[in-house]
Amino acid sequence: MIIGVGVDMVDIERFEGQIARSPRLMERLFTPHERDLPLRSLAARYAAKESLIKALGGSDGVFWQEIEVPRLGERQAPNYKISGETAVTLEARGVARTHLSLSHDGGLALAYTILEGGI
Repeated sequence: MIIGVGVDMVDIERFEGQIARSPRLMERLFTPHERDLPLRSLAARYAAKESLIKALGGSDGVFWQEIEVPRLGERQAPNYKISGETAVTLEARGVARTHLSLSHDGGLALAYTILEGGI
């Protein structure tokens, strides 16, 4: 059963400007493992976190540092690594599985999230 769907798109150049103006955003938005990734990948991860929040219907009980999109390699589909209170929030809302698609092209990064509940 589908619990929620979320999509988000990020202008990579604009995102780069925001990070340059406020470098502390890197620490606030991304886990230590994510911070070493190229900017276009960070923009896609920002979109992923936003699309997860949209799929949940809001950010109550959700914390940016508890949502990670690990780099898994070319042959593995991206997905979330959720921890802490955010994991408790997803479980309380009946989320059994998350599905994530990421893309970046033409100066844009896109993320699409589907939240699936138990059957």
